[in-house]
Amino acid sequence: TTEFSITGSTLLVDIFKKYPGTAAELSRRLYWPCAHCSGALSEPLTMAAIRHRNSPRAVLEAFRSLADNGPTAEQIAAAGVKVPRRPGYQSR
Repeated sequence: TTEFSITGSTLLVDIFKKYPGTAAELSRRLYWPCAHCSGALSEPLTMAAIRHRNSPRAVLEAFRSLADNGPTAEQIAAAGVKVPRRPGYQSR
């Protein structure tokens, strides 16, 4: 059996398959509507974080915590902070 680990290049669709309810709830709490409308399910996690102007590192930590007991309030708050747009990336 191979262990499922979330990296920055893990696709959102794979995360939602592995953690169907909790991953969707986390993306909702980060205000990522595309997770619910299937707009970008084939996007890597860190690219989604950048597109939504969230810290990729904080988002990665929050989603990795799904393997344990889920993210803490502090992890969700850190992942939910909007950062300035990076040149070359579109935000929906």
